[in-house]
Amino acid sequence: MNVWWTQILAVMRLEIKKTFFARRGLWIYLLALAPVALFTTQSIVERSFRVVEPETPSTGHLLTSQQMDNIHDKMTHDEIISQFGPPAKSSKQTVKKYDEDGKEATVEEETLHYYGTGRALTLILDDGVLNGVISNSRLSFGQNSYIFAGVFQFFFIRLAVFFGCLGIFMNLFRGEMLDKSLHYYLLSPIRREVLLAGKYLAGLLAATVIFTTSTALQIVANISAFDSNTVSRYLYQEHGLSHVAAYLGVTILACIGYGSVFLAAGLLFRNPIIAAAIVLIWEAANPLLPALLKKFSVIYYLKSLCPVQIPLDPGMPALLTMLVSNGDPISKYVAVFGLLALSVLVLWASSLKVRRLEINYTTE
Repeated sequence: MNVWWTQILAVMRLEIKKTFFARRGLWIYLLALAPVALFTTQSIVERSFRVVEPETPSTGHLLTSQQMDNIHDKMTHDEIISQFGPPAKSSKQTVKKYDEDGKEATVEEETLHYYGTGRALTLILDDGVLNGVISNSRLSFGQNSYIFAGVFQFFFIRLAVFFGCLGIFMNLFRGEMLDKSLHYYLLSPIRREVLLAGKYLAGLLAATVIFTTSTALQIVANISAFDSNTVSRYLYQEHGLSHVAAYLGVTILACIGYGSVFLAAGLLFRNPIIAAAIVLIWEAANPLLPALLKKFSVIYYLKSLCPVQIPLDPGMPALLTMLVSNGDPISKYVAVFGLLALSVLVLWASSLKVRRLEINYTTE
């Protein structure tokens, strides 16, 4: 047994460098960084257009949502002041504008700024009459959590981790065949099962590091749009730390599950596109499968482990509703055990295949 572990570690040392720095795998890093770039951009935009809500404004006061909704066109300056009080900020300037007939006219433009909870209004008056309203509102923390959950479940797990594991684990054996170097392993005094275990663990280490790092950076980028008090309340009072742990755990389990599936596919299929298409269709069709067949799908277990369930909108397309809904939820303990059992079963079947593996480079 000690000899096997020594050989597994030796294979891992050889494979880790090739897995992390393979030229054919550079796109995997870009795929993992794509949602990080998305949330970073969203955070920058939110912070740039964030409403600064004065707790004790020197002038003006915070408006309620109902007051803001009562603003309508053609209100005069006096009506606005009488209903909403003095603005937090205001400015005047003389500008030239074109009227409805296309004629140029000089008007006195006044800008009034009002603030509310999570929202700001900029009222533009021409010659004392309201002519335009600019509304600037930001997402609440709850809305932001649903957006993150949607991106995590639809793009990150179903696409980024899926295709990332495809690129990593399919190449563990298939890549060696294309490079005509697998025979060096097969001619060495090492059991085939030990070789498979070493390659799988090396691929799993690479996939886990890449995608858990991506998940952590996404979370940091997502919550950085909010102030420190809101973030602290989320982390320590609203189960935020458990959500972070759940997202990281789901990412690791996705790498374990999809890694085992695509390692087996690399032994069975010469063309990774065929393997990817079959697995992708099977995963997408999971809600339609009989109860027994659902258990042979990675996404079946991952959906029950996601900490935030996406609410269903009545106007949501049927296909999207099918992917979002989790009509057969299972407990978290059963989901973790079931996914690990499925991965072990797939790896055991792969070990049977690798025992009979023969290399003929002329046909590969």
